[in-house]
Amino acid sequence: MRITEAAQRLGTSPRMLRYREALGLLPPVGHGPGHRQFRDQDVAAVALGLELERRLDISPAALAFGLRVLAEPGVRAQVAELGRRIGRVPPPGSALDFEKERALRLLSMGHRTDRTAPPSVLPAPAHPPGHRPPARPRPSLRP
Repeated sequence: MRITEAAQRLGTSPRMLRYREALGLLPPVGHGPGHRQFRDQDVAAVALGLELERRLDISPAALAFGLRVLAEPGVRAQVAELGRRIGRVPPPGSALDFEKERALRLLSMGHRTDRTAPPSVLPAPAHPPGHRPPARPRPSLRP
């Protein structure tokens, strides 16, 4: 479909669709003979962007920048550094410390023999209680 029809379906104007395209908020669209063509999935992707803008109360430029942060590792690193400096993003060590503590907690839970734990969590006994495995024959040292 042409841009005018796509804009009507989305409740916006062709000009706003061109603006969103310039910001990188539209999927690559095909070009027909002299006119830009939108597929149904293109319109659905733009509708998702419009919904995010409305729900999160952000501008198209803010959404475009959010996508840039996700897509470009260098930009992501710079924004994360700013976040750390102003106290909105925890330093890298603290997230690792959290994961380390979590892993240690999980490991210590594995060694418990808590009868309240579900059977799938408790290790199955190798042999029934009181059972002793047969002794293995020892190799002879004599020739």
